[in-house]
Amino acid sequence: MAKHIHILGICGTFMGGVAQLARSMGYRVTGSDANIYPPMSTQLEAAGIDIIEGYDPGQLNPAPDLVVVGNAMSRGNPVVEAMLDKGLAYTSGPQWLGEVLLRGKWVLAVAGTHGKTTTTSILAWLLEHAGMNPGFLVGGVALNFGQSARAGGSDFFVIEADEYDTAFFDKRSKFLHYRPRTVVLGNLEFDHADIFPDLAAIERQFHHLIRCVPSTGLVIKPADSAAIDRVIAAGCWTPQQTLMVNSSAQAADWQVTPLSAAGEEFLLRDPAGHVEQIAWSMLGEHNLANACAAAAAAHHVGLPLTVIAEGLRSFKGVKRRLELRGTPRGIEVFDDFAHHPTAISYTLETMSKRQDRKGRVIAVIEPRSNSMRSGVHAELLPQATQSADYVFWYQPPGQSGKLDEIVSNSLVATSLHVDLMELVDAVASMVVPGDSVVIMSNGGFGGFHKLLLDRLAQ
Repeated sequence: MAKHIHILGICGTFMGGVAQLARSMGYRVTGSDANIYPPMSTQLEAAGIDIIEGYDPGQLNPAPDLVVVGNAMSRGNPVVEAMLDKGLAYTSGPQWLGEVLLRGKWVLAVAGTHGKTTTTSILAWLLEHAGMNPGFLVGGVALNFGQSARAGGSDFFVIEADEYDTAFFDKRSKFLHYRPRTVVLGNLEFDHADIFPDLAAIERQFHHLIRCVPSTGLVIKPADSAAIDRVIAAGCWTPQQTLMVNSSAQAADWQVTPLSAAGEEFLLRDPAGHVEQIAWSMLGEHNLANACAAAAAAHHVGLPLTVIAEGLRSFKGVKRRLELRGTPRGIEVFDDFAHHPTAISYTLETMSKRQDRKGRVIAVIEPRSNSMRSGVHAELLPQATQSADYVFWYQPPGQSGKLDEIVSNSLVATSLHVDLMELVDAVASMVVPGDSVVIMSNGGFGGFHKLLLDRLAQ
């Protein structure tokens, strides 16, 4: 076993989770990244992991036993070139996980375009609430745990299964390394336009995942997804269970019926027809789908519906998933991890349906994901924001895109901003007590959240 692991790109959510898992297993772990900032840097330092800023080749002296390479690293990077020139042993994060930690475990993998982080967090909490002490790796911080990864103390491991590619030397999707026994296919749309040419290419990767699930496992999927149906039709040797939210017209093994417009209360029915009424802290029909999928996966490892319901009632949510950051002067400020038009639409529609809504829904959006920056979703974004009362778009300096076109085609009042402080001023001068501001980005947004909160508190 390698005693010293050095991780390149350590501050990403996934690689930071790998680092914490390795450290908890007794490895000496160091790492480097171009951008070191909280909360991941804080988590890593608390775990006793030394972090180097930048990619100077000197960080490989003395040579570690193994270099774990993040998928943000590419040829031409000084430390990557030094690693190859020195002939050091190296691997990817997903491969290291699959070979060292996941082998021999019952892996529950959550895949799909949207909702992976929330569904994985719910599932890990359901198993934890039931006393099963699972390991987990989540692309976010579940508030019930306060951390994104742990090795656990049982044979069960819950993992967020991403379809993005593994490393510069391994272009397979990450999830192919995990070999799950229980797999959730939550949904499937075109995304990651920087590496996939079309939806068919993504479906092919999902089918490769399905080919690795044993016949004693379980594939959990929505009852109404044409893309996932095509994945299954390409070949599946594993039993399946279907999910459906708010529909009596089509039968499904697991069904959720909302009892409120924004999804704060619902009925959950299992395949045997047992029903539980649940009130919880989450909002939105998309989160009801996430709960349903997590329930089906938890049931597969032995949890009865009554225990699942107890776990759902006590689930606290995930940081950056419609997380309330503050209410200065009675103005709600939410942080939401938005990477795709569908995710934006889900969130804004949910906010518009809240029972306790008092004022307007104001969206502040940084289209930062590779797909949105490329303009591939430009035609979908105006419709995705139609549930908001006003939309502020932010285009950072040097970032190209089709935001002018999006603004001109907007179905609601909107404006485009290229200066961060000017955007803070614009939002702060518009909002009034009772309004809800939803800040949407899959990055740090230049610290906009804190800047706005501070301004509103003045």
